Amino acid sequence: MQEPQTTTTEQQDAGINTENAGSLSTVSSSSEQWQEWVTPVTDFLSQLPNYIVQFFSDYKQPLISLGLIVAGIITVKVTLALLDAINDIPLLAPILELVGLGYTGWFVFRYMLKASDRKELVSEFDKLKGQVVGSDS
Repeated sequence: MQEPQTTTTEQQDAGINTENAGSLSTVSSSSEQWQEWVTPVTDFLSQLPNYIVQFFSDYKQPLISLGLIVAGIITVKVTLALLDAINDIPLLAPILELVGLGYTGWFVFRYMLKASDRKELVSEFDKLKGQVVGSDS
C-alpha cells in the first residue's frame, strides 16, 4: 500500500522567488541603515586625534601626578621583590649584615668619637647640601 502523493501549492512555492526582477529595495534600506551606523563612527575616528590632544592638554598635571604615583608604586613593588629574592639566597643576608655592621663601626670610629671629627662631618654635609640644593652666595 502506497500513500497517495499530495503536493500542495505551499510546498511548491517554498523555493520560488516571487520578487520583481531588478528590485533592490531591501538592499538599499539595509545600506542606508548601515550608513547611519558608519557615519558617526567614522566622524568620531577622524576627530579622535584632536580629542586626545585636547584631553591631554586639559588634564596634563593630573595625568603626570597619576603617572608618577603609578611609577612609584611599581618601583616599590620591584624593589621589595628584589630584596626578597636577595634575602632568599643562602648566606648572602648574613654577609650583608656583617658588611653593614662593619661600615657602621668604621663610621662611628671615623666621625663620631672626637668633636673635631664631628665638625668635619658637619662641614662635609653642608658642602654637599650646598651642591645639591644650591648656595645663597
